[in-house]
Amino acid sequence: MERYYFLFFFALIWCIFASVNDIKKREIANWITYSFIIFALAYRAFYSVVEKDGGRFFLWGVGGFLIFLILAHLFYYSRAFAGGDAKLLMGFGVILPFEEFWDLLFLSAGFIFLLFFIGAIYSLFYSFFLVYKNWSKFNKSFSYYQRKYNKLLILVLILLLILLIIFLINGFAISDLVIPTILLFLLTTIFIYLKAVEKSCLIVLLNPRKLTEGDWLERDIRIKGRVIKKSVHGLSAEEIKILKRYGRNVWIKQGVPFAPAFLISILIFGISYLYSIGLNDLYSLISG
Repeated sequence: MERYYFLFFFALIWCIFASVNDIKKREIANWITYSFIIFALAYRAFYSVVEKDGGRFFLWGVGGFLIFLILAHLFYYSRAFAGGDAKLLMGFGVILPFEEFWDLLFLSAGFIFLLFFIGAIYSLFYSFFLVYKNWSKFNKSFSYYQRKYNKLLILVLILLLILLIIFLINGFAISDLVIPTILLFLLTTIFIYLKAVEKSCLIVLLNPRKLTEGDWLERDIRIKGRVIKKSVHGLSAEEIKILKRYGRNVWIKQGVPFAPAFLISILIFGISYLYSIGLNDLYSLISG
């Protein structure tokens, strides 16, 4: 299993590059994502040749890449990931320790679950930082969405009343309703909070000189008889040239820099994997 040590270390270093780039420039440069995939595949190919394993180590990497390629496109077209995040995810399909067919399914599912779990926690804490920087705008936005979703809050109260009646009819203790009540109010508050964060912190008006290829438009733009439509692919280089030519400021929907979630995830995954391998080796030594 030592052959995976290099891949984990390599992924860690490249994720540091990606995180710095993502935080500073709000994008992950193509040289980072493409070199990540190419170097990882090259290492697998070189190792297979040296070890004369019939190409198995290389082919498992190719299989992982293909699965993560499909997942990356799914997340990209659902707008869960930007282009850089999707390409970074493809590289993780190459470095994960696949040894058999079921690994392709279970390790892939496990890593994706870990990535989204870590990503949710990271994004929540990052949103606190955004709120702190944009407190005045956030406060106004949060109040606006509270008023806008008053009907939702009323619906929650009605649901709680119905639950209370059901509990009393069936002889349950009212204390059993505490956790469902907290969850309902918490989910409602989180929904309003996220809408307010998006509106006040993630939708920004940018000068065309600050635009980068792939930026997501908040709404379609009409300019000199032409319509630049918002798209899952974001702004193209040609569209940015047009906006610069006419000096048109545009509303852009920014995302949370997600590369640090990859960095934390590979740290946790790598440590867990190496720890489990260490326990297996110890067990083999004792039983042997």
